[in-house]
Amino acid sequence: MDNSNQWWKDGVIYQIYPCSFADSNGDGVGDLQGIITHLDYLEELGVDAIWLSPVYPSPMVDFGYDVSDYCGIDPLFGSLDDFDILIREAHSRKIRVIMDLVLNHSSDQHPWFLESRSSSDNPYSDWYIWRDGKPGGKRPNNWSSWFGGWAWEYDEGRGQYYYHMFGKLQPELNWRNPQLREAMMEIFRFWMDRCVDGFRLDVFNQYFKDARFRDNPQKLGLRKFDRQTHIYDTDQPEMKGAVEEIRQVTDAYPERYVVGESFLVGPEGAAKYMGDGKLHAAFNFELLNCPWDAGRMQAALQRWENALGEDAWPTLVLNNHDNKRSSSRYRTGENDDRNKAAAVLLLTARGTPYLYYGEEIGMRNIHVPYSQIQDPPGKRYFPLFPTRDACRSPMQWDNSPQSGFSSSAPWMTVHPDFPYRNAAAQRDDPESLYNVYRKLIALRKEHKALQEGLYMPLTFEPKTLMAYLRQTKDEMILVAINFGRKPVRLFLGSDLAGKTWNLLLSTRREKLEQPQGNAIRLLGNEALVVDLD
Repeated sequence: MDNSNQWWKDGVIYQIYPCSFADSNGDGVGDLQGIITHLDYLEELGVDAIWLSPVYPSPMVDFGYDVSDYCGIDPLFGSLDDFDILIREAHSRKIRVIMDLVLNHSSDQHPWFLESRSSSDNPYSDWYIWRDGKPGGKRPNNWSSWFGGWAWEYDEGRGQYYYHMFGKLQPELNWRNPQLREAMMEIFRFWMDRCVDGFRLDVFNQYFKDARFRDNPQKLGLRKFDRQTHIYDTDQPEMKGAVEEIRQVTDAYPERYVVGESFLVGPEGAAKYMGDGKLHAAFNFELLNCPWDAGRMQAALQRWENALGEDAWPTLVLNNHDNKRSSSRYRTGENDDRNKAAAVLLLTARGTPYLYYGEEIGMRNIHVPYSQIQDPPGKRYFPLFPTRDACRSPMQWDNSPQSGFSSSAPWMTVHPDFPYRNAAAQRDDPESLYNVYRKLIALRKEHKALQEGLYMPLTFEPKTLMAYLRQTKDEMILVAINFGRKPVRLFLGSDLAGKTWNLLLSTRREKLEQPQGNAIRLLGNEALVVDLD
């Protein structure tokens, strides 16, 4: 293994949604052995780590984000022995493994909750958030659930309400309880003892709620959840101590990494949890939520840069398991020019890039009729909001039945474009999106400027053209992206116009002429990466 203690800064991380990656036993659901069989593919792509969405024992009400045992593997995915093999095989290829830890809430079938709801005076009674109702049988306060409806569920046996920000079968854990908190730290140690390299913390800034349980202020919005300003049910001051403790525990194991999923906050809210003595990183999803617009994307990058302290390092995300795939958001049809340009942005801007499985081959969202929706909020809010099932379809490996994902009918429909949009076809095509990703990842490894260089924007208030420098004391690389369909010119300052241009990558052409005067012409939807001497 690489001995660098900041591998996550220089590396590229690949998110795997295990249900949908590869099925080894023909039950239609992806599993750990399926991932193992495709580690060579990931090594060839060049990624440095894989992040697994939850594989713990679970009733699967929310696809594993309702955990019933934090220290096991659900039989659907395999066993702890399979997991150990995955770790060993990944490490042999210099690929690290990041686990998804869902420590804000558990399943209502977790033994802790079963004990907690049994009475108000047992050792686990305070491990979850319980409250008496208000007079007249009213709920404890006005908090609402992101999955819809109220966030309080009445339990007849205990005669109290328990709190759930998400589904009612996902009760929230009480991080103010010291025994619960220590149990959480033991979960980190359990997996690190099995050689796990890092953790992604699901909705981590949700761990604490207002100690006085005050009502949230009301505002205009479409859903009940959107009609509140969420100041008391998330992102509380007590989180500071929790992230510091998590960092202390994980720092006891060399080269470990912790990244948090920031919930209901922007770049400033994410940045305050990052840096020395805090989390190594946190997600800011502003870039992911941008349309295909140069100005919006450059502004998002700049806000992220402005929010970060000197010791904080950004993350870069265009796709994940909760959002419409970028290839569908950017409305590219079957043409991958925009997807190639987006890959350049993701892999050359400053920060740790995260890829979502299938992003490298331009997988699109699938159409999911109401009768086939399995996602809880997707079913509740149909057709107002798209179901998350649509971005979780099986990985498209080849043009065989079920796209090589499984030998039987998969848990979710394969996209009908799989006969021509698949990994096997794109690996053989030197001009494919896959090979652009592969070349870009290789460029990052070859050029320190793309890993750790300063980010210096060159276009201000851009319309269709975005350009920036990545620079170290020894190297200067220019990145230019045309977001429009028509050719544009990038005008350079005199300090750049006189330099020699060495084309590292273009998404549209093989050769690049030296700039004429102080301008260079970009084709429509073209992205360039150029080494300046």
